[in-house]
Amino acid sequence: MIAESTSAAPRPGTALLTERSSRVAVARKLTRRAGREKAGAFLAEGAQAVGEALAAHTAGSLRVRELFATEQPRHQEALDRARAAGVPVHLVTERAAASLSETVTPQGLVAVCDLPAVDLDAVLAERPALVAVLVGVADPGNAGTVVRVADAAGAGAVLFAGDTVDAYNGKAVRASTGSLFHLPVARDRDVRAVLAACRAAGLRLVGADGHATDDLDTADRAGELDGPTAWVFGSEAHGLPDEVTAELDTTLRVPLYGRAESLNLATAAAVCLYASARAQHRSG
Repeated sequence: MIAESTSAAPRPGTALLTERSSRVAVARKLTRRAGREKAGAFLAEGAQAVGEALAAHTAGSLRVRELFATEQPRHQEALDRARAAGVPVHLVTERAAASLSETVTPQGLVAVCDLPAVDLDAVLAERPALVAVLVGVADPGNAGTVVRVADAAGAGAVLFAGDTVDAYNGKAVRASTGSLFHLPVARDRDVRAVLAACRAAGLRLVGADGHATDDLDTADRAGELDGPTAWVFGSEAHGLPDEVTAELDTTLRVPLYGRAESLNLATAAAVCLYASARAQHRSG
């Protein structure tokens, strides 16, 4: 008989859940976007992500539905926190944990979390001073890293527009290192509607473009980064399409002082967001 665990070690007669368990099988569907959207839930793996998810659960900003963990002493703190917060805990086999993981080395600790219902208009109604907009970004690692950078730079939100990868893809969640639980992440497939909403919220639309005439240094000296800004970042391979650039107030490039040909998306986003954050803090 398979039963839910209530302590770090299984009680006599209580088996660990296996990869064939119905609970594990249902959770495994969340490794796919269609499964996440149907269930309204996603997976957060590892001590950092699970810890942030439990903190959000305790704060009431997000619900953790259940927690899966292998029998490892390092998981004890997370298990105790989950139980104290009323989150069901299930001890599982190593193979079951691996079936829920999308990493080469599974960490043996996975939380099932509700997908946040984040409304674009509600986010922008808060009049954030700094926002990151991702348009057509395909790599989940880059997307998650931009969420992490935006959080670190004090941005008020990250907006996923157009065909940008799912923010709750397993790799994106891991790359955000918990920042996904710190700031609003909204999605809208209508890029023009996202840009229009940003403009209506008083944000200046600035695109990151390696071929732009003006650069960050020039814009900073001119005081162009002091005001509320929505930085718009395009796909890794093609950048921002012309129809998106036409909707922006300006485009800027990151000046390259060495011999590198270019910067990858996540690095460029970090430089741009921090340039605005510094300018805003100076002027504020």
